Amino acid sequence: MYPSSPSSMVYQTIVNKGDEFYLEIVLSGGSPYSWIMLDHTGTVKLLTWDSNSSSSIVISERPKGSYGLYDSCGPNGYCDFTGTVPACQCLEGFKAISPNSSRGCQRMEPLQCSKGNHFVAMPEMRVPDKFVLLWNRSFEQCAAECSQNCSCTAYAYANLSSAMADKSRCLVWTGELVDTWKSSNYGEMLYLRLADPPVKMKTNTVKIALPVIACLLLPVGIALVCICKFKAGKWRKKEIQKKLMLGYLTASSELEDTNAEFPFVSFDDIVAATDNFSDSNMLGRGGFGKVYKKDAIMQGMLEGGKEVAVKRISQGSGLDAFLFDTSRKHVLDWPTRFKIVKGVARGLLYLHQDSRLTIIHRDLKASNILLDTEMAPKISDFGMARIFGGNQQLANTTRVLGTYGYMSPEYVTRGAFSVKSDTYSFGVLLLEIVSGLKIISTKFITDFPNLIAYTWRLWEDGNSMELVDSSVAENCPAHEVLRCIHVGLLCVQDNPNARPLMSSVVFMLENETTLLPAPKQPVYYAPRNNQTEETWRNIEGSVNTSTITTLVGR
Repeated sequence: MYPSSPSSMVYQTIVNKGDEFYLEIVLSGGSPYSWIMLDHTGTVKLLTWDSNSSSSIVISERPKGSYGLYDSCGPNGYCDFTGTVPACQCLEGFKAISPNSSRGCQRMEPLQCSKGNHFVAMPEMRVPDKFVLLWNRSFEQCAAECSQNCSCTAYAYANLSSAMADKSRCLVWTGELVDTWKSSNYGEMLYLRLADPPVKMKTNTVKIALPVIACLLLPVGIALVCICKFKAGKWRKKEIQKKLMLGYLTASSELEDTNAEFPFVSFDDIVAATDNFSDSNMLGRGGFGKVYKKDAIMQGMLEGGKEVAVKRISQGSGLDAFLFDTSRKHVLDWPTRFKIVKGVARGLLYLHQDSRLTIIHRDLKASNILLDTEMAPKISDFGMARIFGGNQQLANTTRVLGTYGYMSPEYVTRGAFSVKSDTYSFGVLLLEIVSGLKIISTKFITDFPNLIAYTWRLWEDGNSMELVDSSVAENCPAHEVLRCIHVGLLCVQDNPNARPLMSSVVFMLENETTLLPAPKQPVYYAPRNNQTEETWRNIEGSVNTSTITTLVGR
């Protein structure tokens, strides 16, 4: 609504009929002549006639100034309207071509098909011009269209009005991105393709010198190894271990001044507490090294006078200590549970995609989710984690290690694991957080051997809200709960290719309007001969587990 004069008004209405979209402008009775003008710069002006001055008056002008005009910030730049004053900015991974940012931006690292690349998400964007529109695509299919096309530089996905026949649309771009905006009025997520950081190469001098030196020292080195291989080997191992520990603790000491609650213990304290890393104080060995008894480490902290470390540990606790304890679960109201779900999802997304190397946790469960004093989740216990490098997507093992119920079907039966194995474990954890029940629980009816089977039956019968923990059932939004259950069932599907990536899981949890695909009936594993949960809590042995489990499902 715009005032055209003291006695008249101009009303502007946006009309969206699904297949039609237009502006309707109505003048109040007695208004003077008015008209709309689009000039050569792309500015739309609403003008009215002023009989007193016998001239036209501009009522409104959009956009105001140079910002917001077509391609006003140049290629690969965008108009940022989120600040007090509009300004041109470069897209992430780009730098200004010149001090005048309106001339556009260029990539910091050029894209190359033969080298690695990744996508970054930019929220609140009005998408660029010159896109290719693809209909009838899911979010995963849209992402795949771009990631598998070497010339694709960005993509965006959105759900449209229910009045549209096809409720989804996928946009992909090739080449430079032009006419992009950032504004809180736009909720679009733009996924931008960037090159991976280059690996620093050694100079030619170093490349030549190192082989020559190695050839000269090789005979001497072999002789020394043959003479002292046992003693020198043990000594070297301890020295390297000590240097690594000292390096970490030195960095921790530097941080201690800026954060009074940062847990710190000296290397000497740890050596004393573990009896110089004695095997008698070792619990086991994981993918990242030896694990020592907690009591020995705590004793070292106490003897070293590090009260702040003890205070910090005493304030936190595992998720299982609250979730499965009837006397404490009231602390986990629904907003806290939903916060924990999204926090764990974003943590896994970082491990799988945003960290320098892809990390597979392989033992995600409630007891490995630590909660701080504000109930923020932290993923812990990386003793069984595996690192993927380069383009590696899948690995196999001849020894299956993990917690029964959280392990994916392909890992239990074939020893195959990938990021989708963690997705499966997250799905189990998500259903536990919603229900307050363990994956294998004696509280189930006889017909339902585990939480997945119980959830699926309620889902099929349209009674999913019966799954919700009774302590939060009366005060939780049904749409959030049902979305969590839906996402959980998508994550525990037996086919790893059907499970979503954690990037999609985060998107589905944080965007309520996103349409979710229908889950397929999951399979599940039940121990034979009525074995108890405690008996099968940890499995270690051959991947041939046909003698200890029964496959149940479709």
